[in-house]
Amino acid sequence: MTSKLTNLARSIVITCRIGMGIAIPGVNSCSTAISFPLPGKLFQFRSCIYYSTKTFSIHASSLTPSRHFTSTPLLRDMASHIVGYPRMGPKRELKFALESFWDGKSTSEELQKVAADLRSSIWKQMAEAGIKFIPSNTFSYYDQVLDTTAMLGAVPERYSWAGGEIGFDTYFSMARGNATVPAMEMTKWFDTNYHFIVPELGPDMKFKYSSHKAISEYKEAKALGIDTVPVLIGPVTYVLLSKPAKGVNKSFPLLSLLGSILHIYKEVISELKAAGASWIQFDEPSLVMDLDSHQLDAFRKAYSELESSLSGLNVLIETYFADVPVEAYKTITGLRTISAFGFDLVRGTKTADVIKSVGFPSGKYLFAGIVDGRNIWANDLASSLAILKDLETVVGKDKLVVSTSCSLMHTAVDLVNETKLDSEIKSWLAFAAQKVVEVNALSKALAGQKDEAFFSANAAAQASRKSSPRVTNAEVQKAAAALKDSDHRRATNVSTRLDTQQKKLNLPILPTTTTGSFPQTVELRRVRREYKAKKISEQDYINAIKEEISKVVKLQEELDLDVLVHGEPERNDMVEYFGEQLSGFAFTVNGWVQSYGSRCVKPPIIYGDVSRPKAMTVFWSTTAQSMTSRPMKGMLTGPVTILNWSFVRNDQPRHETCYQIALAIKKEVEDLEAAGIQVIQIDEAALREGLPLRKSEQAFYLDWAVHSFRITNCSVKDTTQIHTHMCYSNFNDIIHSIINMDSDVITLENSRSDEKLLSVFREGVKYGSGIGPGVYDIHSPRIPSTEELADRINKMLAVLEANILWVNPDCGLKTRKYTEVKPALTNMVAAAKLLRSQLASAK
Repeated sequence: MTSKLTNLARSIVITCRIGMGIAIPGVNSCSTAISFPLPGKLFQFRSCIYYSTKTFSIHASSLTPSRHFTSTPLLRDMASHIVGYPRMGPKRELKFALESFWDGKSTSEELQKVAADLRSSIWKQMAEAGIKFIPSNTFSYYDQVLDTTAMLGAVPERYSWAGGEIGFDTYFSMARGNATVPAMEMTKWFDTNYHFIVPELGPDMKFKYSSHKAISEYKEAKALGIDTVPVLIGPVTYVLLSKPAKGVNKSFPLLSLLGSILHIYKEVISELKAAGASWIQFDEPSLVMDLDSHQLDAFRKAYSELESSLSGLNVLIETYFADVPVEAYKTITGLRTISAFGFDLVRGTKTADVIKSVGFPSGKYLFAGIVDGRNIWANDLASSLAILKDLETVVGKDKLVVSTSCSLMHTAVDLVNETKLDSEIKSWLAFAAQKVVEVNALSKALAGQKDEAFFSANAAAQASRKSSPRVTNAEVQKAAAALKDSDHRRATNVSTRLDTQQKKLNLPILPTTTTGSFPQTVELRRVRREYKAKKISEQDYINAIKEEISKVVKLQEELDLDVLVHGEPERNDMVEYFGEQLSGFAFTVNGWVQSYGSRCVKPPIIYGDVSRPKAMTVFWSTTAQSMTSRPMKGMLTGPVTILNWSFVRNDQPRHETCYQIALAIKKEVEDLEAAGIQVIQIDEAALREGLPLRKSEQAFYLDWAVHSFRITNCSVKDTTQIHTHMCYSNFNDIIHSIINMDSDVITLENSRSDEKLLSVFREGVKYGSGIGPGVYDIHSPRIPSTEELADRINKMLAVLEANILWVNPDCGLKTRKYTEVKPALTNMVAAAKLLRSQLASAK
């Protein structure tokens, strides 16, 4: 190295915007070789880049002449994006912090510290992985829609909010209720198992900018040296997800409030611009729905209204969960102020064809959601890269950004934490952290920097999964295929069956029951944990569970409930418990996914054909029945719910997997009946959740989903009463499919949704089976009074016959405490007895 060169290049300093990509082609991750020309020669060096520093220096001592100066191409910048990321933490840190705060065991400052640490680690993780467009404001203490409600100051009057920045008291009261007022309605986020808090709007709502969370989190990331893309729920989707507030006419046009809401959005945008944001992401998943011309026009008007505010910003409209219909695609791609469009190319199987046939606006960016945000299977990188290259010819080489199909909050956090998972199955998987790496790998490959070793390992894993003998069971496939020859209905109609069952069960009018689980205490969880870790013997475990069942049975008898449950003390989760006893399932230790608030579930992984090796619940159900003379329900989870609440194999149609599960549950139902269990509940809590978002696809789903349920119980006697349960969805639009399930009794969530279920019966739908619309919300700690519950039952009696009406809570009680459960059930039974007395007097 000559002294002249040393003087020339003694110190070359390169400055980069952290988190938004390195300004030198080829530099993206730690220990990357970099080539660039100096006068007369090209030099190469290796340097480790840390995203926590804004500059790094390269000294002449690290430079060596390149032998390939004339053939080294200049590589294009890599463009990668993550729609959103799990917020609970890899070990559910936020869950435990929230519950500690709610229980008064920790302060708000301690909760905020846990949250800040989680956000910081997520942003740094994405930056270190080389992601260019990193989201902020996707974190939430409860729900992102509730965060938007707080931002808009759209607080219902009953919470007595005095104005100003919304604090935890008001925020959590809206989410969970408090001692004096109920929570806001909670329902499913599109077709996922995540629940959001439904906004309550009306003409008298005074919107005020009342939460600066989006700006605070953007600044928080920026202070770490990471420039993020702030994410907001889009204004039109927010309104379309809302409902008229109590007392507001149900026909009130909610879209008429859009103008008032946009004033707040303008303030938020202005503050984000002032803070230095260069991109902003609006999540508008409603665009995948079947929208009418009036709703599509609302998108045009809303973003035209925001045009001047958005000037100077790059604006991304993000959609997910399904294909964007052609008219919606034309609407948003015609918006002048929008710079980029995000589409789900995993569930949106036809969107790529729409882009090709309709065309893509020149000069704008396509954020291609090619990495699945809703499942845990490793991406087929070779196939995805081919799709991306095909799209690149349509949108342009520098206008394609590799992204996830939706937020990664719907998948587990990090495969690294799964030390006990079977190594072969583990090689087939990718959790959120691994999906971030997949996005970056595809982005690098598209930019000419393909990691051949990474792609080769991925191809080997894909081939392993396809050829593994553990995936296929010919006998199971044959039995499932044969199911298509019958509709599997019970031999007699429901009214005849109910008469036969009543003669045997001898239940009072307005019979009372619960929907399954009782509180899972700390002691109970400890017993299960120690048994799993082999710290206590099987007999000690059985004795402990029997003791818990005995307590639950005795309590129900003291409360004078009519049909009892064993409380499910042996069960960790209503899906995982069954999956652990079925073939074709795998399980994680830390594969938690947020369902709502602090509630997390750990979906099992269906990797192969499903069958039932042996009975799963008969021992515990018969044990419980032996403790009482009252009817004891056998408690099962239905095939559609097991399917929809699992990570499902993607190598065969979902309905084929569902039929296999249905056959397994059918065997369990038959064994319960043979063991003397007279009432069997087969929960289908997630049946509505799986309904496709597009109407053209719904009939096929409902046909096989309802058929799957009927398969489970088609062979039982008329004297065996079949119950099912559904919760936290809009059931009105599938009521005829619910009737078609042909269960003897159904219990449904009703109270938290402001009893909107009853409206379908007011409109003339005739329901002949037993039905128990929930009389109180179990997701709130609030204890309803006897008078309040009696009033709810009276409303039900106005539209339903007394001889088919059951009285029960909205859902299972496992998340509540006994100090809440005992008085609530006491009041519920008292209300039922009060109404029985009134009905008898009326006769």
